[in-house]
Amino acid sequence: MHDSREVLARLRAFRSKFEGLLASARKKAARVRVAPRRPTRLRELTGFGANPGNLRMFSYAPEDMPPKAPLVIALHGCTQTSDEYDHGTGWSSLADRLGFAVVYPQQQPANNPKNCFSWFLPGDIARGDGEALSIREMVEHAIATFSADRRKVFVTGLSAGGAMASVMLATYPEVFAGGAIIAGLPYGCAGNVQQAFEAMFTEHGHAAQALGDRVRAASRHRGQWPKISVWHGTSDPIVKPFNGEDIIRQWTNVHGLSDSPSYQESIGRHTRRVWNDANCKALIEAFTIGGMTHGVPVATTTGGERCGAAGAFFLDVGISSTHHIARFWRLHESLVEMPRVAAPVSVPTQIPTDDRAAVISGAAAEDAHSSAEALLAEREERQRRYPLDPNVVIAAAFKAAGLPVPEIPTAPPGATPRVAPGPIIAAALKAAGLVQS
Repeated sequence: MHDSREVLARLRAFRSKFEGLLASARKKAARVRVAPRRPTRLRELTGFGANPGNLRMFSYAPEDMPPKAPLVIALHGCTQTSDEYDHGTGWSSLADRLGFAVVYPQQQPANNPKNCFSWFLPGDIARGDGEALSIREMVEHAIATFSADRRKVFVTGLSAGGAMASVMLATYPEVFAGGAIIAGLPYGCAGNVQQAFEAMFTEHGHAAQALGDRVRAASRHRGQWPKISVWHGTSDPIVKPFNGEDIIRQWTNVHGLSDSPSYQESIGRHTRRVWNDANCKALIEAFTIGGMTHGVPVATTTGGERCGAAGAFFLDVGISSTHHIARFWRLHESLVEMPRVAAPVSVPTQIPTDDRAAVISGAAAEDAHSSAEALLAEREERQRRYPLDPNVVIAAAFKAAGLPVPEIPTAPPGATPRVAPGPIIAAALKAAGLVQS
C-alpha cells in the first residue's frame, strides 16, 4: 500500500509538471504576435479501413498533383489538431510547390485528454494493433485515393507525434522510405503513463544495442531500413534532449553505422550531424537546435525558404525543418526544384575545421537567422553532386604519413565512389617491406 501511494504521488507530480510546461509554452506564445490563422486547407476522409485506434484522418493534396507522387504522414503534438499542425509547419504549402499529398492523423480527446498520440501504450504501438494499425490503414487508403507512389511514403511528427513516428518506423519499416522525429522519443522506451513521463524527464542511459533490438523486434522486416532525420532543441524542458540522442543511437544501431557521425557542421548556434553508409549515402541526420525549447523549428523571415507560422510549439529559429526534411527525403526531385534564397549581400565567412565541417563566424553569425537555410541547401546539393571519394582520402593519409601512395584507378564518370582495396593493400605491403615494388 505504501509503495502504491508513492507511485501515485510520483505520477501526479509528473503529470502536474507536464501540464504546467504545456500551459506555460502556450501562454508564452500568446504574448507573441503571430500570423492570423487561415481557413483550414484540410478535408476529412472517412471509411479509410480498420480503425482500432479511434483516430480521425485529414488530408491535403494539390489539385493538379500527378499520379505516383510522394505521400507524407504528419503527426501533431499534444494539445494540437491536424489543422494547427499544418498551419504551423506549412506542409500543405510545400505540397503545393512540390506536388505531393499529406495525411494528418488526428487524435481524439476520448483517447487522450491532452490529444496526445498513445506512443507508450502496448496496445497502440504494436504492429497490427491500435493507433499504429489505424495510421497504417490511412496510408493504404491515401495511396489508393491519391494514386501515390508507395515507394515514396514518409512520416514525421512533433513530441507525442514524433514518438508515434518512431512507432510507425519501427512497426512498419517496409512502408516508409524515411522518417523525421522532432522533439520525440525512441521506440519502446515506455509501456505505461508513468514510464512515459520518466522517459521524457529522466535519463536512463539505454545501450545502443538494446535500443536497436526494440526496433528489430517490432516486425519481421530485415530489408532496407528507412532513412531518419532527428531534430531536438538543447533547452527542451518537456522532452529532454537526451531522447534525441537515444533516437540517433537506436537508428545508427539498426543501420549498422558507427556511433560517430561521418561529418558535422555548425550553422550559427545549431549543429547538424550526418551518418553515411559505405557509399557515402546519408542515412541519418541530426539537428541540435541551440537554445530552442519544445517545438518545431520554423523559419518565417528567410525569403523563398520560409515555411509555416510561429506559434505555440512552432518556434522561429531561422531554420525551416519542413523544408530541410523535404530535401533530406529528396521530395524536391519529384517534380520541381525548390526555390532558393537569393545570395545575401554580406557573404558568410566559413572557417574549415576538418574535411567536412565548417563554422559560421563574424558577420555571418549575426546573419545566421536569415542565411542558415540557404547554406544548408547549397551544402547538400554540393554533397549530392560531388560525393567524397574514400580512395582520395586514404591516398592523402598515406602521403601525409610518408608512405607509398596507393595507385587508385580512375572511376568512370558519374560512378558512386567505392573503396579500391587492391591498391591500398599493395601500398601497405610495400610500406611494410613485404614486397619490393
